[in-house]
Amino acid sequence: MTGSGPYAVGDNGAYFAVSRRCRHLRADLAGGSIDADGCLVCPWHQSTYDVTSGQMTRGPQGGFAKVPGLGAAFMALTKVWPLRRGTVTVDGDELKVD
Repeated sequence: MTGSGPYAVGDNGAYFAVSRRCRHLRADLAGGSIDADGCLVCPWHQSTYDVTSGQMTRGPQGGFAKVPGLGAAFMALTKVWPLRRGTVTVDGDELKVD
């Protein structure tokens, strides 16, 4: 994962770009990882996001799972307020995000 301006850019078999800030406490998703399902994992809360839709697929884990406001209602909100997605193009050795 790497950051490019407002986007976190990664490769889960195909390049993707999503908004760089997690929906919870605005963790930098460029510091995240890709799980076995190809989802982006938040480095702070271990929430996962589907990078093709931007929607959260698993909410906060560990101690963050108990924070008020981060339960089912918050999960529902991310369905209507997913991470923004950008288009990644390859130009020689460079990746560009539109």
